[in-house]
Amino acid sequence: MSNTVSAEWLHERLNHTEIVIADCRFLLGKPAAGKEAYEAGHLPGAVYFDLELDLSDAIGVHGGRHPLPDTNQLSAKLGDAGIDESKIVVVYDDQGGAMASRLWWILKYYGHPQVYLLDGGLPRWKSQGYELTKEVSSVKGSTFVPQLQEGLLLDAQEVKQRLGRSDTQLIDSREEKRYLGLEEPIDRIAGHIPGAVNHFWKNAFTAEGELKDSDELKAIFHELDASKEIIVYCGSGVTACPNVLALTEAGFTNVKLYGGSWSDWVSYPDNPIETGTGNT
Repeated sequence: MSNTVSAEWLHERLNHTEIVIADCRFLLGKPAAGKEAYEAGHLPGAVYFDLELDLSDAIGVHGGRHPLPDTNQLSAKLGDAGIDESKIVVVYDDQGGAMASRLWWILKYYGHPQVYLLDGGLPRWKSQGYELTKEVSSVKGSTFVPQLQEGLLLDAQEVKQRLGRSDTQLIDSREEKRYLGLEEPIDRIAGHIPGAVNHFWKNAFTAEGELKDSDELKAIFHELDASKEIIVYCGSGVTACPNVLALTEAGFTNVKLYGGSWSDWVSYPDNPIETGTGNT
């Protein structure tokens, strides 16, 4: 099965007790906006997960701007939301999967067998005329037991050890200007990890925020060798996740996330940096 489900598919199953819907809307720079949007109207039965309060840990010296959350704390929140291994989880946002893919990836990393992105997100749902509600449903809690898939995640040291290796491919998921080092509006140093190629995450989605089909995705990632390891990063480990999803949909199986991403990489003064398409 694909890593996405359609609005039509989900609407037909809204009242199925084995499905948990997670609203992941979040607006960088306006941390309260996502929860406010949820309270103003969300998919019936949806629970809310906040990027910074639920899906990230506190910022430290290293780890980037959105460190991965404490496993025990998030597992407790997942259980409180009624999520366990028996549930089908559908995640959505209103930004083409930018935020929802973070929870999709975390659940994959936690070993959850059935998690899907709502294709087209909230805009697609609304365009179909499907209902929204302000009601916060009472959720029957469960127990979520993570089974960490350690091979899906890398840290800075592990990435550094792989630089220059012929069996590893690095993907930078940020906009081209940031990848090239022409501008850096967020992090303290501009550029990219040496050897990385640029695949802006939005290129895997249509203008309407729907994931392109597998043939289109294979064409986007045509230069990648499926037999080699692929490491994906972005600014803080969030918008790398839709690229991980897109690569998975295109048939790549050895795809890993550098969780701390660029904001973590530049927190180590000795880490090499590249700008443009050549070494600095």
